[in-house]
Amino acid sequence: MEKQVAIIGAGVSGLLACKYTVSKGFNPIVFEARNSIGGVWINTVETTKLQTPKPAYQFSDFPWADSVTKLFPNQYQVLDYLQSYAHHFDLLKHIKFSTKVLSIKYQGASDEEMQSWSLWGGNGDPFSSRGKWIVEAQNTQNQLSTEVYQVDFVILCSGRFSDVPNIPEFPPDKGPEAFHGDVIHSMDYANMDYESARDFVRGKRVTVVGFQKFAMDIAMECSIANGVEHPCRVLYRTEHWNVPDYNPWGVPLPYLYLNRFSELMVHKPGEGFLLSLLATILAPLRLAFSKFVESDIEKKLRLAKFGMVPKHRFLQELNSCLIATVPQGFYDKVDEGSILLKKAPSFSFCEEGIKVQGEDTPLETDLVILATGFKGEKKLKDIFESKMFQDCILGSPDSAVPLYRECIHPRIPQLAVIGFSESVANLYTSEMRCRWIAELLDSTFKLPSIKEMEKDAEKWDQYLKQYSGRYYRRSCIGALHIWYNDQLCKDMGWNPKRKKGFFAELFEPYGPADYAWRIHPQISQLAVIGFSESVALLYTSEMRCGWLSELLDGTFKIPCIKERE
Repeated sequence: MEKQVAIIGAGVSGLLACKYTVSKGFNPIVFEARNSIGGVWINTVETTKLQTPKPAYQFSDFPWADSVTKLFPNQYQVLDYLQSYAHHFDLLKHIKFSTKVLSIKYQGASDEEMQSWSLWGGNGDPFSSRGKWIVEAQNTQNQLSTEVYQVDFVILCSGRFSDVPNIPEFPPDKGPEAFHGDVIHSMDYANMDYESARDFVRGKRVTVVGFQKFAMDIAMECSIANGVEHPCRVLYRTEHWNVPDYNPWGVPLPYLYLNRFSELMVHKPGEGFLLSLLATILAPLRLAFSKFVESDIEKKLRLAKFGMVPKHRFLQELNSCLIATVPQGFYDKVDEGSILLKKAPSFSFCEEGIKVQGEDTPLETDLVILATGFKGEKKLKDIFESKMFQDCILGSPDSAVPLYRECIHPRIPQLAVIGFSESVANLYTSEMRCRWIAELLDSTFKLPSIKEMEKDAEKWDQYLKQYSGRYYRRSCIGALHIWYNDQLCKDMGWNPKRKKGFFAELFEPYGPADYAWRIHPQISQLAVIGFSESVALLYTSEMRCGWLSELLDGTFKIPCIKERE
C-alpha cells in the first residue's frame, strides 16, 4: 500500500521536500495556507533583495536564468526562480493552495509506550503499520470548511520567520495602548503593496524598532519617502556586523569562512583529539580572520563615526546566522540625517511616542514599526495537538531545539522538520536536508537509537552555546556547514569529499554545485555539462566533453550507483 507523505508549507523547503519525495516514488500532498508558492518571498518590502549571493542561493540541479544578472536578485526575480523550479519539476499538482493546517495529531501508540521506546518510532523506521498522523486543515477562503487527512509521515516546512509576530511585552499602561499614534509589526508593513506602503509612511515621523535586515530596509524606504524633514528613527539594542558586500579587502568571504580550512579553526560537535588540538592551535588565526573582516566593514561603512562598532567578533555574527547585507546608501542616509540611529536597551510607550529607559524626554513619533522578528518556536509548538509533543519539540528552555541532524526529533515518530535550523544559505542547506529525508524514507539508511540521537543533539547544543552566545537557540550551522553536510553524506552513503585534489578540497569554498551530479546516479542516459564552475570554463567544459565523448564511445564504463554516490 502506498505511503502518504504530508508536507506543510510551500516555501523553499516545502518545494524541495516535494521534489525529492516525488523522486523516491511518493505522491506527497503539500498544504499551503496562501494562494501561491514562495514562503517569505511572497510579501516583503520594495527595497528587499536576496541577502545571500546568487551562486550560493540556488538549487543544485536548476541554475538561475541567464537574464538574472544581479548578484543579489530582488523579490520578483526570486519568486520567478522558485516558480520556474516548481513548474520545471511539475510540483504544483501536489500542492493544495489556500489550505491552512490547524493541527496535527499522532494516532497510534500511547504516550507511555512512546516514552519507553529505544528506537525512533519503536522500530527505527520512518513508517509504522500502527502509527498515523491526523492532519486537520482549513480552507482559508472559506473558514467554515475544514478537512481531515490521514497520512503516514509529516514534513514540517512552515518556517520560523512568518505568521507569528514577536511583539515585545510592556508593563501595564506602557504598551502601544498608551500611544496616540499607530503601532504595527513589520509583517503588516510587508503585507502592503509597494505604493500603499509608501503612502502609509509619507509625511510621518516613523520609528523602526530593530536592526536586522527588515528593519534597515524599512528605514531606507521611510527615509526615501520623507527625507530629512521627517527623519526615520531606528531604535536598536545591539550593534551588528552587517556587511556592505562579500569581498572584505578584495578577498571573497567564502574563501575565509566557507571552506574546509576555515572549519579546522572551529571546535566541532563530536570531534576527536586531533581535530580539537588543531582548532585550539589555529584559534589565533580564527581571531585574525575576524579582525580582517571587521576592519573592512568598519572602513567601508564608517562605523566608528556613527558609534556603531560592535563589541563582539564577526565570527559570532556568522555563527548566529545574523549577518545581513546593509542596503546600499544606508549610512549615507544616516550621514545626511534622514535616518537617526538610537541605542535603546529597553523602551516603553507614552502618549507622545516612545520613552527610552533612563531618559526623561520622550521621542515624539507618529508611527512605530516593530521589526522585532517572529516567534518561530511558538509556531512550531502550536501545530501539535499533543501536550507531550508540544513540551518535547522545543526541548529545555536553556538548550537549542533538540533535532537530530537538525531534522528529526528523537521522541516524535514519523515526522521531520525542515527549515527551522539556520545556515548562511538556507536554500542550499534545506536541499541537503530534503535529500537526506528522502533517502531515509526510501530506507537507504536507518537512524541510530533514541539515546544516541539525543547525545548527538547535546553535542551540537554545546557547540552552539560556545560559538553563538545568547543566540544559540537559532540553531545556526553557519560556520560548520561542510562538517554538517559531511554527516548527511555519510548517512546516505555518499562520498562527502566533493572536490578534485587535496588543495581544492581544503581551500575552495563549498556550495550547491558541489552536490550536483554531472552524471546523475539515478538518471540514466543523461549528462550535465557547464553547471559546475571553474576558473577557466571553456577549458573545463572541453575536458568534460572529451570525457563524455569517450564514455559514449565505450572507452570506459561508469561505476555502480553506490560508488558514484
